[in-house]
Amino acid sequence: MIRPQRDTEDEAAESRPVRSNTASKLTSERVILLLLSALLAAALIVIYRLSFENIRINQKLESLQMKFKAVNQSLSDEPCPKCEAGWEHHGGKCYNFTTNKSSWEESRCFCQSQGGDLVKIDSRDEQSFLERRLRDVMEEDQDKFWIGLTDSKEEGRWLWVDGSLLDERLTFWNHREPDNWNGDDANGEDCVRMGEKAGAHDLKCWFDQSCKNPQRSICEKPEKNGQRSYVCV
Repeated sequence: MIRPQRDTEDEAAESRPVRSNTASKLTSERVILLLLSALLAAALIVIYRLSFENIRINQKLESLQMKFKAVNQSLSDEPCPKCEAGWEHHGGKCYNFTTNKSSWEESRCFCQSQGGDLVKIDSRDEQSFLERRLRDVMEEDQDKFWIGLTDSKEEGRWLWVDGSLLDERLTFWNHREPDNWNGDDANGEDCVRMGEKAGAHDLKCWFDQSCKNPQRSICEKPEKNGQRSYVCV
């Protein structure tokens, strides 16, 4: 028996939607698979970058820890020059600018009681430091300060308190000084004071003065070496 042609066409029409649905399903699965693959790849990239950053941070922390240990060890071992309260540090020495007025001998005794002596000026740099500081502490021009220089043993032979002879190449006498004026003291002027409130030309601010005349004074002593834990104050 021969089946009519119309029946054959109907069967073909019924089978076409099945193939179309299958193709659509396969396409959706591919899209999902591609999306999952992309997400996995992105996750792997993020994980890699986080791991690399974590390694870099750990290396930096280790480097900082090593530097901290080195600095702390250095600070713990190095000697620290220090000055006591009320003393100023400069060039390996400590200075005290005493504003109480007394004679040269009394001023020297006070400095010695503090473990030092009246200042001995050994360099132009030291003179510059002192001249600059005195401008800050002087209230008026007559507020000058004793230094450790005198010719009381022999007129014209200037000696420092440690017994050393004044180096004539390193002197800072003001104009026409020393003049050994004896108007106030018959013994003349055998001790030296320094300071110019308005500033001194070429640092020249030494003046001879009667040792009995009360003046302020500059005490000096060596810096004190000690062990420091962190920083030197």
